Amino acid sequence: MASSPAPRAWQRMLSGRRLDLLDPSPLDIEIEDIAHGLARVARWNGQTLGDHPLSVAQHSLLVVTILEETWMEPGPEARLAALLHDAPEYVIGDMISPFKAVIGGDYKGVERRLLVAIHRRFGLPDELPADLAAAIKAADRIAAYHEATQLAGFAAEEARRFFGRPRIAHDRLELAPWPTADAERRFLELFATLGAGTAMPGDRAVEQR
Repeated sequence: MASSPAPRAWQRMLSGRRLDLLDPSPLDIEIEDIAHGLARVARWNGQTLGDHPLSVAQHSLLVVTILEETWMEPGPEARLAALLHDAPEYVIGDMISPFKAVIGGDYKGVERRLLVAIHRRFGLPDELPADLAAAIKAADRIAAYHEATQLAGFAAEEARRFFGRPRIAHDRLELAPWPTADAERRFLELFATLGAGTAMPGDRAVEQR
């Protein structure tokens, strides 16, 4: 009896790339695909105020802004790492933390492999320096606190239990959700300003799959 074919574990991107989720190659990753996808992935499962969902692309830019306010004058590499900290979600979506806890290690393994491939594609180390990783995580929690209290219906006390006490007031941040096209454009614009170290040598010479 013939065995059933293995289930498909790749996704075709609008760029034409075919990204394997189990064994992702940096050669199949394009920043335009990331920006397009993240601009269409909603934070908080879409349970936010406003005419538009709060996208992961906008959240990523918010984390960069907070890192610039809270860490020691981050250079282009640190800002790029912050911009891409949730980049795997362009293909696997933004799974809320309670559901990640239910699924456990399988999800985190896929997410980790994707992030390493993305880092390699854009000239970042597989593992960020510990101080930078901690600073990005802290910025991410500040962003989550303000998103939760200003857009997602959390009381301040409840949000502090999950995300800690923020070091930046919400009125210093741009929290009103942007239209999809604006989020995608602004993500790409910031990426473009980061300059050197954002391309892997020779990648354009590789044929699309």
